[in-house]
Amino acid sequence: MTEQDNQLFPKITAQGLEDLRRRIGVKIDNTLEPWCHEATRDNIRHYAHGIGDDNPLWCDPDYAGQSKYGTIVAPPSFLFACNRIISGYVGGLPGVHAMWAGADWRWHRMVRRNEEIRTEAWLKDLIERDTRFSGRAVQQIYHVDFFGQDGDKVAEADSWCFRTDRDIAREQGTKYDDLKSKAQKTYTQEELTDIYRHYAHEEVRGATPRYYEDVAVGDALPVMPKGPMTITGFIAYAQGWGGLYIRANRLAWKMIHKHPGLGIANRFNILDCPERVHWENEFATMVGAPGAYDYGPERCSWVTHHMTDWIGDDGFLRSSASKIRRHNPEGDTLFFTGEVTRKFTAEDGAACVEVAQEGRNQDGELSIIATSVAELPTRG
Repeated sequence: MTEQDNQLFPKITAQGLEDLRRRIGVKIDNTLEPWCHEATRDNIRHYAHGIGDDNPLWCDPDYAGQSKYGTIVAPPSFLFACNRIISGYVGGLPGVHAMWAGADWRWHRMVRRNEEIRTEAWLKDLIERDTRFSGRAVQQIYHVDFFGQDGDKVAEADSWCFRTDRDIAREQGTKYDDLKSKAQKTYTQEELTDIYRHYAHEEVRGATPRYYEDVAVGDALPVMPKGPMTITGFIAYAQGWGGLYIRANRLAWKMIHKHPGLGIANRFNILDCPERVHWENEFATMVGAPGAYDYGPERCSWVTHHMTDWIGDDGFLRSSASKIRRHNPEGDTLFFTGEVTRKFTAEDGAACVEVAQEGRNQDGELSIIATSVAELPTRG
């Protein structure tokens, strides 16, 4: 069988990369409409619940009304729902797979209920990489600025996808060789009880301040589980975040015919979106993944959820930089841990702590790493 016989999808080409490089630094207009223009009560709650976060600061107007904000505010990662590009809507290289792989967020303030969000975005860089997943891959980095309804900058972020040749990843990739001989995970009741024990003791710091003076370098954050992962859970995130290409009927037809290479035939020979790697095992394995897997922005949101639970209502998450290391297929469970690595006074005088975080699955395999910085209240 020749290489051409195995080719099911378009490949990365020199011409495609040259065309894409011309877009670097050019402001992007007319992107897909964001899932959320405004941070309404329902939009905030749907997003928070999509990541398994029921913090009353996001979800309970009566509770939040007693906070320093005077109203509900959005969790930091809610901004993923306010721009498609930050979430992985990449341009160029039609028909070439895109895997969201990380983000570097900097927040300037919280987003309040009913606030309208405006964004500006551009392609920042293209970097060619050599990977175990697909051999050559292209890291496609975007920058997005987020503005509040008064024009002030709410946040800014870089995020990136890896563009990969699906056929090479499926036929030659070695990243998941260890999973090929591993039996499907089936949880014992004891294992489930242990996971649920963490959920039972999960603490939302809430209105009890965590003071800067009470934190020491080396302090550990509580373990936060996410999982066991199910297709239901992936869909719950898509409901709050909006997804990239999830459309129905005429809207699906319009999108697929506007963007050649986007639609990929399913088993009925119907052109369907590539996003179905998150709920369709057969298609996920066709692109080289070990099975239907979680969303990248979802996992980044779990990192920030871990932090906001710990810092409480009076803390403020200033930044979070995360990098994804492997797919989490259906059935995986992640356990997030964190350790305070630094205490410092920022240039504006704020008392800040730096936290190193990581998420490992039930087998101890590293799934995500992150460094987050939070401002904490002081006793003074």
